[in-house]
Amino acid sequence: MLPRLLAGLLAAALALAGVLAFNTLRSESRQLRVAPAAPLALDEAAAAGRLAAALRWRTISSASDAEANADQFAGLQAQLAQAFPRLHAALKREVVGHSLLYTWRGSDAAAPPALWMAHQDVVPVAPGTEADWQQPPFDGVLKDGFIWGRGAWDDKGSLLAQMEAVEALLAAGYAPRQTLYLAYGADEEVGGGRGAVALAALLKSRGVRLAYVLDEGMLVTEGILAGLDKPAALIGVAEKGYVSVDLALAMAPGHSSMPPRASAIGMLSTALARLERNQLPASMDGMAQEMFATLAPEMGGLQRVALANLWLFGPLLQRQLEQGASTNAMLRSTTALTIFHAGNKDNVLPGKADATVNFRLLPGDSVAGVLEHVRRTIDNPAIRLSVQPGQSEPSRVSRTDTAQYRALNRTVRQVFAGAVVVPGLVLGATDSRHFEALSDNIFKFSPVRAGPDDLARFHGTNERIAVKNYVEMIRFYHQLLRNSAADGAPAGPGAAPAPG
Repeated sequence: MLPRLLAGLLAAALALAGVLAFNTLRSESRQLRVAPAAPLALDEAAAAGRLAAALRWRTISSASDAEANADQFAGLQAQLAQAFPRLHAALKREVVGHSLLYTWRGSDAAAPPALWMAHQDVVPVAPGTEADWQQPPFDGVLKDGFIWGRGAWDDKGSLLAQMEAVEALLAAGYAPRQTLYLAYGADEEVGGGRGAVALAALLKSRGVRLAYVLDEGMLVTEGILAGLDKPAALIGVAEKGYVSVDLALAMAPGHSSMPPRASAIGMLSTALARLERNQLPASMDGMAQEMFATLAPEMGGLQRVALANLWLFGPLLQRQLEQGASTNAMLRSTTALTIFHAGNKDNVLPGKADATVNFRLLPGDSVAGVLEHVRRTIDNPAIRLSVQPGQSEPSRVSRTDTAQYRALNRTVRQVFAGAVVVPGLVLGATDSRHFEALSDNIFKFSPVRAGPDDLARFHGTNERIAVKNYVEMIRFYHQLLRNSAADGAPAGPGAAPAPG
């Protein structure tokens, strides 16, 4: 009996191993085969100097004051006009508030236009951290092969790189087939309500329908994804929604010498603890599944086996991903307790307690669903719920089987040789969400290289970009316009190399 049982177990193990090996080996690379883009003749030092000069303008936006730092925005825009004379002579320029809209008319009026986005505004430097910067944040210093300053990465680097690309194309006599819009908001860092919203409304009023929208977003990461020994270019095809829910509780105030069995602080704390303990469900389906399916053939060893066999290893992998803050955020709508107010004296029971909980919503979830989750989880009708202004539903998920995505994919592969292109989910918010009514293809990607040590620079201290990377950014936009205008679909996996 025992030998037969052991034989059966061995046969089952061999069968399982065979299935795992089969699934792993049949997991073919989804990467496009392309030849590198041709070199771009460019005065690198001059281009770096123009970006450095743009970083010296303190274009810090304000949610409450539309005219805050108006002189700085005006100065930046004057510098752009001087630095890119061909662009400003050939493209129509419109000013909407402090935002900019440029139009480069294409030769084919029937070709749907494209829209490239960036933003002029930057976040302030955290008070008390100025001395931690290796170079002053608004001096625009060129040193050690880097361009240092607030906005180098987010997002003047993209804005100036786009203008450099257009200027170079104009100098070469290039005329686009499809119309290209350049939309540069002035309040992205505070929600885009005056900039991107107005620009989108203006284009919609003119009946514009866009082939694609490209805004800032995910990056070319290096050494960040475990098990991948190549750079990973993550192209955001969707972004999470955003809602902050206020919880408020009112009770009769009293003396601390005669406390009731349940206090305002205690009841609200219990509600918050329940929300933190009972998170919205995680899932390996949807965008996460496509991301892992794209990554699997590029991984090595056990990571490849696991990603190619999610039917077996999915639950284990999900538990591991839930342990990390960034990876957990890819799998679920997140719950973050951000504000708590109660009491003002040590011997008085407060009559009011209130808190704010911020949720970032996964595509498929909704603001209404989050509110219902909060009500059900806290299970306390005495706590009043309200939604703060500025909420947004999750974006649609842009498809990856379109000519527009393939052109973007192809461009990344041509400029960032060896990079693995992977669709991903943007965890924050971008101005592109305001353009959903104008296009089915909205992509969120910044051609910026970032390693593990660079992520803290985003909205943080010592923001900078390497001059070599900035040149790659210019080449990226230069090549993308040529690829976007090409007739016919770009090469696919296994196809002949595409021309540079």
